[in-house]
Amino acid sequence: MAKRFLCKALRKHKPYDRPDTINTDKNPAYGAALKEMKDEGRCDANLVHRQVKCLNNRLEADHGKLKRLLKPVRGFKSMKTAYATIKGVEVMRMFRKGQMRVWQLFPGVKGEVNLVEKQFELDSQNAYSEFWKTLMAEFEAA
Repeated sequence: MAKRFLCKALRKHKPYDRPDTINTDKNPAYGAALKEMKDEGRCDANLVHRQVKCLNNRLEADHGKLKRLLKPVRGFKSMKTAYATIKGVEVMRMFRKGQMRVWQLFPGVKGEVNLVEKQFELDSQNAYSEFWKTLMAEFEAA
């Protein structure tokens, strides 16, 4: 499995753009896979493999929050719902981290709302007026 993953990852790079060093966690499967790949000629013979746990901490910690959010769900019924939910959570986290500022037309919350409306083809004026109509109808009925 590790060999397949590493082959796929290295295949995406052009020959002139391949990495000189690969950092992985301490899983021994990566070392064995890289040795096999070097013997087969699928990667450079002078490729350096560093197995250091702390280099992956930043990436691991980043998706740990997502795991905590999704744990109460206890799985999804289909890949479609899993994909949509995770995509939505990740987009909102990107907003919070400030990674979506490039695509915002307006600064602050107004820009975020505008971007979400465009992505999901929402019309805020219609939604706002529908909300008020419903609210007023409930008050009149009471």
